[in-house]
Amino acid sequence: MSSAAVQQVENPESTTDLDMDSLHILPLSILPLSTTGLKHARLIKNLHFQSVIEIYKDEKSGSGQIAPDALKTHFRWESAEDFEDQRLIEHLARLNSYDVYSLRIELRRAGIELEEVDALKLSEAKQAELTEYMRVFTSPLLAQVYGDSDANIENFDQLIGMFSNPDKDSAIRNLRTLAKKLEIDIMAVPEFLEEYADIFLSLAYYKNCLDDLIPKIGRFIEVMDDLEGNFHMRRDPILMNVCGFLRERLNDVTASLTGRFESFDRHSKDMWNNLNGESFRRVRKMIESHHTTVGGVLCGLSLKMDAWEREVGWKNDSPIKRSEFIATQMRSGINRIQEIEDSAPAVSDI
Repeated sequence: MSSAAVQQVENPESTTDLDMDSLHILPLSILPLSTTGLKHARLIKNLHFQSVIEIYKDEKSGSGQIAPDALKTHFRWESAEDFEDQRLIEHLARLNSYDVYSLRIELRRAGIELEEVDALKLSEAKQAELTEYMRVFTSPLLAQVYGDSDANIENFDQLIGMFSNPDKDSAIRNLRTLAKKLEIDIMAVPEFLEEYADIFLSLAYYKNCLDDLIPKIGRFIEVMDDLEGNFHMRRDPILMNVCGFLRERLNDVTASLTGRFESFDRHSKDMWNNLNGESFRRVRKMIESHHTTVGGVLCGLSLKMDAWEREVGWKNDSPIKRSEFIATQMRSGINRIQEIEDSAPAVSDI
């Protein structure tokens, strides 16, 4: 791939916000890299759940990709700084998801500091999209301070502003009560609210991803049911084995993942029934401890469903086209998704 090809990359600033909302895309522009060519590239997960460097992407040329271990040759790296870039990329390539919440944890574990402190945030558009999901978590807060949950809150910035400048005497008294329950100074309440907002925004984000996936997975299983009922397709034992394998894995993973979210909701409600500093820290630890596994599973499932929609589509009813893609593309990486889900910490152990 020539250096000229690298110049075909679109302006990263125009796509970074959307990239940061993704489970499988990491814009390298946010990382402390010394190689200029990498600043305009992205680390992405491909259909097989493998990490590759996408040097460029456009409608005419497609996607120019490089395996992480080929970067040394491509960029002719020789200096110590070059090899530090190699080490960082190889570390990130081993991660299971590039959603912002998993990245925060993984980068912190690796001791990697970003040039922009606020780089790992969902876009404002995505946060607005999650407003309805967040109402579940804003309502208990409003009830604590205002005695009801009917205030017109569009986002958490508004919520924090209301709590920072309450306009009712009763709200001020309730804020003091809230601070006492949390075992913090009343001046620390806004900081608590920001932390609360971020923790439960992560949960809203993951639930939004899951809610988008569940009907697609159900529809895909119906496609496999149709193939198994097709007179010609059901005579192919390999295809039938793959369909059975995929159905079992997808059902197991989605059932386990759904159960985890139900547990998160239950513990969150319990926290408000007995609110104190310890109950909040326990729920926060529980949710954060699941970020990397939830992110990894959702990333893998999203890659599979996106590929099916892109390469085959729901309207394509050709048994041959469907069976070929299922047999050659859909199985790859499914075991890895199952392994990530199986590795999740038990909620009861946290």
